[in-house]
Amino acid sequence: MKELFDGAIKFQEDDFEQYKELYQSLEKHQEPHTLFLTCVDSRVVPNLITNSLPGDLFVIRNMGNIVPPYKQDSNFRDGYLATTSAIEYALSILNIKNIIICGHSDCGACSAVYEEEEVLNQAPYVKKWIELLEPVKQKVDSLKPKSKIKQRWLTEQINIEQQLENLMTYPFVEERFDRGELRIYGWYYIISTGQIYNYNMITREFKLINKEKK
Repeated sequence: MKELFDGAIKFQEDDFEQYKELYQSLEKHQEPHTLFLTCVDSRVVPNLITNSLPGDLFVIRNMGNIVPPYKQDSNFRDGYLATTSAIEYALSILNIKNIIICGHSDCGACSAVYEEEEVLNQAPYVKKWIELLEPVKQKVDSLKPKSKIKQRWLTEQINIEQQLENLMTYPFVEERFDRGELRIYGWYYIISTGQIYNYNMITREFKLINKEKK
C-alpha cells in the first residue's frame, strides 16, 4: 500500500497542480461527452487509452463489460441495476452524446463461461453475473472454433457485438440513436500491443483505429 499512499501525495503536490483550473471548474458539475463502458480488468485504463482528461468520460465498469438487456416489468428492481441505472443517468441526466463499449484481450469473464460447474460454484456471484454471457457462448459454440485461443478471441469480440445489441434494447438509447443525437461504438483493446479496433455496425467488422481511420 505504500506506493498508493506515495502516489496520493504525488497527485496532490504535482499532478493536481498541473490541472488545478480544470479540477476547480469541475467542482460542482460534470459534463462528460462520452459514456465509456468497459471491464473491471486492472489492465484497462480508460483515460489512459483515450488520452482524455478528468471530466471527459463517464465510466461504467463491470466484469466482462456487460450491458444487461433492458427490462420493464413489475420485477425490474430485482435485476442488474448498477449498470442499468448508470446508463440511464448518463443519458437522461448528463445528456451524453457518445457511448463506447470497450472489451479487451485476455478477458477473464469471457473465459470463465467455459469453466466447469465445480469451478464456477466457488464464486457464486461471478457465476450468476456471467449467466448474462450465455448468448455469446451459444454464438461462439455455433462457429465451432478449433482451438482455445480462437474460442477466446471470438468470445471477446462477439461479446462486444452482443453488448451493443443489448444496449439498443434500452428505449431511451434507441430513441436518441434514431434521432441522430447519440453515437455508439464498440472497441476491442489488445493489451499486449496497445492496439484498439473499432467495430463497424454496418459491415460487422473490427478495424484498427489509426490516423487513416479516425
